[in-house]
Amino acid sequence: MISFKEKVLRVVKKIPKGQVISYKMVAQRAGRPRAWRAVGSVLNKNRDLKIPCHRVIRSDGKLGGYRQGTKKKICLLKKERYLI
Repeated sequence: MISFKEKVLRVVKKIPKGQVISYKMVAQRAGRPRAWRAVGSVLNKNRDLKIPCHRVIRSDGKLGGYRQGTKKKICLLKKERYLI
């Protein structure tokens, strides 16, 4: 059986460059629709740079947190042409 953490990381890994999805949507796709805070916790603990955690934002469109800091998240999203 695949853990919730693994499901979250698989969902996030599939987010295309230049696109974002919400923590809530990640939780839904991982099979636990009300676990958006748990998604944030999983992503905050992730150290695998192949998982694009910076592509996950809040449902209200705000950026939310990022393990390497909000400035780094903004920089990465600008580089991917999500933010201008």
